[in-house]
Amino acid sequence: MATENSTEDRIIDAALDLAALKGWRGLGLREIAGAAGIGLAELYDAFPGKDAILAGYARRLDRATLLDVEAGEGADVEGEPARDRLFDAVMRRLDLMEPHKPAIAAILHDVTRDPLWAACHAPGFLRSIDWLLEAADLRASRLRGMLRRTGLAAIYLDVLRVWLRDDSPDLARTMAALDRRLRQADGAMRFMARGPCRPTGPAPSEDGPVEAAT
Repeated sequence: MATENSTEDRIIDAALDLAALKGWRGLGLREIAGAAGIGLAELYDAFPGKDAILAGYARRLDRATLLDVEAGEGADVEGEPARDRLFDAVMRRLDLMEPHKPAIAAILHDVTRDPLWAACHAPGFLRSIDWLLEAADLRASRLRGMLRRTGLAAIYLDVLRVWLRDDSPDLARTMAALDRRLRQADGAMRFMARGPCRPTGPAPSEDGPVEAAT
């Protein structure tokens, strides 16, 4: 696990800084090593390739998000609606990504056109989604967890596109998009749970529909 100012962190930060300037596809490992102030052998010991550097950044981001959520938790987290907990977790992650937005945009521009790359990195992305669910106190296991994962993954990718274009200081457009998508998921699951022809009864609990959708 990388720690602050560790060799792993220096490599990740150097790679992100270079990606913001030069893009990702043509970026060489020797360039990254030089920017990090280390040799190629030391780079190899930490990360055997560029994809491993991105995986390391994702793990660092996952951990930082979890620490940030835990630091901001109140005494009655379980009493908050699931939608609000998810909103908080996703926005905390995006806030942590903000300093590296140009690099993330450049990397996504280069790699998302490669179906093989996307297929190889899907498990890592879904693992991050699982940890967001756990941060929101929503289990990511079994059938209901699979539905939550699928729903949140779609929401996250949709909101990520908004975030990449959002230059407002408070990320107002991103927050609005995330809130809208979470409410849509919540509303859809309430409709499915009630059925279009059944009489309207007491509304399900806040956690029920969103938990199933995400």
